[in-house]
Amino acid sequence: MIGVLFVCLGNICRSPMAEGVFAHLVKEAGLDNVIYTDSAGTGGWHVGESPHSGTQRVLREHGIAYHGRARQLTASDLSEFNYVLAMDRSNLSGIRRLARKDTRAEIALFLSYAYNKGLADVEEVPDPYYDGRFNYVYELVHTGSQALLDHIRQAHNL
Repeated sequence: MIGVLFVCLGNICRSPMAEGVFAHLVKEAGLDNVIYTDSAGTGGWHVGESPHSGTQRVLREHGIAYHGRARQLTASDLSEFNYVLAMDRSNLSGIRRLARKDTRAEIALFLSYAYNKGLADVEEVPDPYYDGRFNYVYELVHTGSQALLDHIRQAHNL
């Protein structure tokens, strides 16, 4: 199994949205028996909470079911998952602080797969918690998820 972990600050806006969208695309592609997903936050403020109402609304509008709860990133996540993907550079720094020499995960900015192919004009997913731009974040996350799935399919011959 190929594990993909999405990481943002509190695990209530961006990373659960990315997890939901990516899992939806994986299921549509018939790869849900090969790829599994999860999300986490670098901070623990929201552990156990449901996603932000804005994230829930946008996912619902796009027919994507999501039932996860916020959790905090752990060092063991870097051994369990093949891909640990940060929503922004601050989250990326937090992930890298947990990484050890034996970390097997590919640690990167989530949007880097889309950005490097010219599909996105930004490398970071902005936090809609502060400005309410959940629809914009959804568009970035959807584009990023498609590019990531393409990358994984090529890298793993799927």
